Amino acid sequence: MATDQLGDQLWDRICREARAVVAAEPALASFVYASVLAHDSLERVVVHRVAAALDHPEVPAELLRLTYEQALAGDAGIAAAFRADLDAVDERDPAAGKLLEPLLYFKGFAAIQAHRLAHWLWNHSRRDLAAYIQSRSSAAFGIDIHPAARIGKGIMLDHGTGVVIGETAVIDDEVSILQGVTLGGTGKEHGDRHPKIRRG
Repeated sequence: MATDQLGDQLWDRICREARAVVAAEPALASFVYASVLAHDSLERVVVHRVAAALDHPEVPAELLRLTYEQALAGDAGIAAAFRADLDAVDERDPAAGKLLEPLLYFKGFAAIQAHRLAHWLWNHSRRDLAAYIQSRSSAAFGIDIHPAARIGKGIMLDHGTGVVIGETAVIDDEVSILQGVTLGGTGKEHGDRHPKIRRG
């Protein structure tokens, strides 16, 4: 299926699910409107949710949103990865009854999307901000992913608590990782020193 078609189908379904939640659980109406229905695309929802999760008085959510929008404008592959990751959770996680759930509640999904911003910054010589996002993401989600780690699309990071992914680790497309996994170093001081996980 083409990414654009998949993206549109995902977004349409997410909006339907969000409206159903608002109707069924009015206590969540403001949250669902601010998080999903106030936005016009899946990309904006993901950016909003990541920025809100990493918000801090010293580096506020608005600055993170603007930075993520720069990354999306500079690399269309990030938006494609959002969709593929969401589709992966939908296909592989039996606990996810709705597409809305990973967007709003799953820290593994959020941590991967935060990493995508940190990785883009790292590769664009903005390593201090990349390291800051890694640190905030680790504190917020309990998942530590080095900004240089290369992570494909279609990733499901289920639960995610205690996951550590080192600097030279590579994770190909269509990979699922559960909680408590460490892709740690080999003890070498320099060079390629972390595991590689191949597709699927």
